[in-house]
Amino acid sequence: PPQVENEDWVRDEVDRFILAKLQENKLSPVGDAAKLDLIRRVTFDLTGLPPTPAESAAFLADDSPKAFQKLVDRLLASPAFGERWGRHWLDVARYGESTGSARNLPYPHAWRYRDYVIDSINSDKPYDQFIREQIAGDLLPAASPTERAEQLVATGFLALGVKDVNQRFKVRFIMDNIDEQIDTVTRSVLALTASCARCHDH
Repeated sequence: PPQVENEDWVRDEVDRFILAKLQENKLSPVGDAAKLDLIRRVTFDLTGLPPTPAESAAFLADDSPKAFQKLVDRLLASPAFGERWGRHWLDVARYGESTGSARNLPYPHAWRYRDYVIDSINSDKPYDQFIREQIAGDLLPAASPTERAEQLVATGFLALGVKDVNQRFKVRFIMDNIDEQIDTVTRSVLALTASCARCHDH
């Protein structure tokens, strides 16, 4: 491990590495954040909301060594955590409550998919299961009618998105929608697009 001058600042090996680089560049670490700053930062980070005055007062009054850990656990358990972080996946999934495009028709049950995503984040659903349910939920075995319904709702991932409902040619409409689904799956899960394969084989 790298040698550092201020051993008191080091709490773990990551700190040691950071401090060594700071000292190498003749920089000093900043002090720890005040408790009020800390609760504001972590509450905004995890929920996207500021702490209430009562939450701030309770944290400031808690002198136990696990005060911060308890705060983080409470925030992770709050519904706002899934709402804050689920919205990032909803952006990737091109969540919308209508078809968009030239003729805008509503998706009256889109909220079910939105709630599925939020509930999945809040229940700490494993990522591989989260993805499988959205891509093939209708094909997966289910242990109960409730699980079956949840898996069907998850496939809203494929059903959402812009649809050109003015397209008069049925085959073209179907192929455009399949192309858009493939593009969304590959971009979101593989971090690349395969949509060029619709027209190109290189």
